[in-house]
Amino acid sequence: NVVSMLQEFWESKQQQKAAFPSEGMVVYESLPSPGPPFVSYVTLPGGSCFGNFQCCLSRAEARRDAAKVALINSLFNELPSRRITKEFIMESVQEAVASTSGTLDDADDPSTSIGAYHYMLESNMGKTMLEFQELMTIFQLLHWNGSLKALRETKCSRQEVISYYSQYSLDEKMRSHMALDWIMKEKESPGILSQELRMALRELEEARKAGQELRFYKEKKEILSLALTQIYSDPDISSPSDDQLSLTALCGYH
Repeated sequence: NVVSMLQEFWESKQQQKAAFPSEGMVVYESLPSPGPPFVSYVTLPGGSCFGNFQCCLSRAEARRDAAKVALINSLFNELPSRRITKEFIMESVQEAVASTSGTLDDADDPSTSIGAYHYMLESNMGKTMLEFQELMTIFQLLHWNGSLKALRETKCSRQEVISYYSQYSLDEKMRSHMALDWIMKEKESPGILSQELRMALRELEEARKAGQELRFYKEKKEILSLALTQIYSDPDISSPSDDQLSLTALCGYH
């Protein structure tokens, strides 16, 4: 029973006090559907999310398939090669350089993308890749909604941005902040929310069918859905308050 095996795996880690600081339960979510194929997601302690990649004819089958993908990734995450070490950082930076137009010298310059990635890895030395994934997802979302660009314009350094957001988890408050960012974008460019949501749903489905980790795509969908819900429930929604925009908070930190 793969569902029970996944549950027992994470209960064992919690008993060993080896689970994530923001530890919680294994949570399943089934998409509402009048008939097959059915889709199920499973979110692990720490926030990593996986889904069924096979075509499933029942909700129970979809849940088992999602649990199987999550269990394989949970076990794989225990391998020494998935823990951030000096050797791991060196290899990761070399791979990043090979896939971009950067150079190895950029790794020592935090003002570059390669340097920021290097800094993030070094700041998370000893963690596993699933633990590191939450911070990476936050920065993927900040890049997606334009917050990183706005922060660069305020002259905040990458180290300051990374240090600031490393203190926070991806929770309802952060989602609400990002949803309000998209509400403001919708006021400036009507229709952009629906367009982004369609793209997010397509990316989520493609990633799920490929057996990939899904949190970034799922968070995008939830943030955009939240923004649309707020717009339709309150068409005259006001601008973000002073204490509610992450950019304002970080400018104060800066």
